[in-house]
Amino acid sequence: MIKRAFDFIFSLLGIVFLLPLLLIIAIIIKIDSKGPVLYVQNRVGKNNKDFDIFKFRTMYLKSESDGLLTLGNNDTRITKMGYFLRRYKIDEFPQLLNILKGDMSFVGPRPDLKIYVNQYKPDDYVVLSLRPGITGLASIHYRNEVELLKTAEDPEEYYIKTIIPDKLKYNKIYLEKHNLLFDIKLIFITIFKVLFK
Repeated sequence: MIKRAFDFIFSLLGIVFLLPLLLIIAIIIKIDSKGPVLYVQNRVGKNNKDFDIFKFRTMYLKSESDGLLTLGNNDTRITKMGYFLRRYKIDEFPQLLNILKGDMSFVGPRPDLKIYVNQYKPDDYVVLSLRPGITGLASIHYRNEVELLKTAEDPEEYYIKTIIPDKLKYNKIYLEKHNLLFDIKLIFITIFKVLFK
């Protein structure tokens, strides 16, 4: 209850405080390339229930036809504005709406696509007892994930066989340790890593 209250209050304050900036970003995205401002994708959330995650669009239209994984920060499908938004994780700001709705939390396992959740072993589904988060232990450890995928011989296989199991390991650690103070610590670590990496 305390975690949910924290999420609700600070997501609402974040939306109100950032609204002018969010509107400016939306206008720049529309000017930069054709397509909608928001990118909406179905992900797996708490209790294995699907929900729509919101992000600022950072790729050109129909980019998903070339694969679901982003391969490096220089992926040619990323728009000019998209590079900047991804570099500072600003593309994640619309997820404040997901937090406000209760689909997500500030801290928790990153929500994955159904095709990747289907790769979980039976005991891995325990991580879905938590609300997914914008950041978390696994997100911090894999902040350079797109660069790792870029260098992989087979990015899809590497993601499924190496990254997913390792992320699940970190998510299980978070499941055992999580509390509000630990969440706040992870939020500050994330901000530091984004600004000074």
